[in-house]
Amino acid sequence: MTTLHERAADPSDPEDVPSNPSTAPHLMAVAEARLSRRGVLAGGFLAAAGFLTAGLIDPPAATARPGGGGGGGGGGGGQHGGRLGFQAIPPSSADEVVVPRGYTARAFIPWGTPLLGSYPAFVPGTPGELDLNGVPMTTGNTAAQQAEQLGMHHDGMTYFPLQNGPRGDESGLLVLNHEYTDEFYLHTGAYRSGYLPTTAEGVRKSQNAHGVSVVEVQRRRGQWELVRSPRNRRITASTPMTFSGPAAGHRLLQTAADPQGRTPLGTINNCGNGETPWGTYLTCEENFNGYFRVDGALTGDTKANADRYGVGGDRNKWAGHDPRFRVTPQDPNEPNRFGWVVEIDPFDPRSTPVKRTALGRLKHEDATVHVSRGGRVVVYMGDDQAGEYVYKFVSARNWQSMRAQGRSPLDEGTLYVARFNEDGSGDWLPLVQGQGPLTPAAGFADQGDVLVKTRLAATALGATPMDRPEWTAVDPRTGTVFVTLTNNSSRTAPNGPNPRALPAVPPATTPRGNPWGHIVRWDEQGGDHTATRFRWDLFLLAGPGGGIDGSTVAPEDAFGSPDGLWIDPDSRAWIQTDGTQPAGANNQMLVADATARWDAEPEVRRFLTGVKGCEVTGIAYTPDRRTMFVNLQHPGEDGTSTWPQEDGISTPRSATVVITKDDGGVIGS
Repeated sequence: MTTLHERAADPSDPEDVPSNPSTAPHLMAVAEARLSRRGVLAGGFLAAAGFLTAGLIDPPAATARPGGGGGGGGGGGGQHGGRLGFQAIPPSSADEVVVPRGYTARAFIPWGTPLLGSYPAFVPGTPGELDLNGVPMTTGNTAAQQAEQLGMHHDGMTYFPLQNGPRGDESGLLVLNHEYTDEFYLHTGAYRSGYLPTTAEGVRKSQNAHGVSVVEVQRRRGQWELVRSPRNRRITASTPMTFSGPAAGHRLLQTAADPQGRTPLGTINNCGNGETPWGTYLTCEENFNGYFRVDGALTGDTKANADRYGVGGDRNKWAGHDPRFRVTPQDPNEPNRFGWVVEIDPFDPRSTPVKRTALGRLKHEDATVHVSRGGRVVVYMGDDQAGEYVYKFVSARNWQSMRAQGRSPLDEGTLYVARFNEDGSGDWLPLVQGQGPLTPAAGFADQGDVLVKTRLAATALGATPMDRPEWTAVDPRTGTVFVTLTNNSSRTAPNGPNPRALPAVPPATTPRGNPWGHIVRWDEQGGDHTATRFRWDLFLLAGPGGGIDGSTVAPEDAFGSPDGLWIDPDSRAWIQTDGTQPAGANNQMLVADATARWDAEPEVRRFLTGVKGCEVTGIAYTPDRRTMFVNLQHPGEDGTSTWPQEDGISTPRSATVVITKDDGGVIGS
């Protein structure tokens, strides 16, 4: 995720600036050999002919199965085996949502929608903050009112049916993240690049616009509506929480306000999500590091840990009015209390959210939960920064038996980090204190050290640095695992984790580094997701298409910066974008045949185009898959949009898009 105010402060995306000093082989070095068998790269970016050795690497078993959609690109009408049953739409730069013919999309529950309490109507602005003329505002929603409204910048999302059977398709809880805030829209209601809150009230409102919303929704007379329900809930940057798992109470989680290190406050920068088989929601804390101000010189292990996570910047100016976000040598641990996966019971508004430390501390993009053989749960996760890693967590035992014993399957198990090998194999390296280099002498005195300093531990093990790992997904039909790698514009030499060696000084028409991103997939050994070995392959390389910059999609299906990802029960891979698009188009959502053979270009079709300045993110379905929910985040972040124009208000507002098929059929079929 890239925000406008970050771009204004730094011409490069902060997530594209590595904080990883690892010298382990990047995926670029191992991907060349894999990609060469396709022979798709042109223009001298890879000397593919040098690797065309028969039998170099065998394809993973799942991707070689018959029945995959073979052949050409989506928009051009390639073979698809019936998986992509809609007509692709063209790219767009308009300020409207476009979906294929035969579908309808409408905006739903935008930022500021009344949710609970006094149900305050949305009014742009914050009393006391400065308007565009520098005069304190007298109108607008207060911080307390924002805590009773939908938060800002919708992101990851899950639909939980409230009843079994067909009624669950009509009534449920929509749980969604609110990743961050554009402070100028939050406080002035208008575009004003660089504006940050100046009052304590403004800071509290900003904190209340973060977090998670639990929204009861119901379909009435064919339209989805918000229900004024006691189940509705806002979880913000100040909501009381608890730590659980091996690091709970650890010295690195202790602060002056919480000397026991067990009761953190709030969750921030909530990006992707996951859901468990026992009916809870997982929200992921991503770029927490930039919310803090460092006062004084940190030293030793404290400094090394803070530097590895990039702590500092005070991006929203919270530190001036909330001492919790001031890091000092005397009280340095508050940043360690963020960067976790947080479990929420959406059905109990009185429940306390739990930060599950066994899943590690990093810039969590999402948490895909899969039940493997024997009922053990596996959680796949990406760490969203250039040069970071892919992880998975495997529970110690069968999840049902653990819960029957009153134990959380997310508290006991093993966290692993991935190493991709040149021969197409891969290894899951256990992040276990006392094994290999994870010793007290290296700064890992106990398992809490390993989990709080997950990035440092993964580097010590020799994990493979990647190009900003984003969302993960598991194909429910084949078990193949996918991860989106969105881009890496900071790389100026062919040593980054992507299979395209763009020149260090590219032509004026060629962006530097890996501007378009790609998707990697793998099969766990023997189809067992708890295994410690896997075989990997490249699913697709995004870009302008037709081999330009190494892209492996058709020109009519061009896209860049894959981010959000979900694979439906029919093996349709729904790909959402956030970042640079070919020809300056708006961000979009595409569908690919997830079962494409390893040696064929997967069919891709464009399903949705977003509005100006937005990111397309978050996806949820009703159980019958006849309603899809998709989020549009930060529309008009550059001042170009007025979407969705709810209630006659021109302030652009993140919102959920409800998509249905006009004939009542399954979305995408």
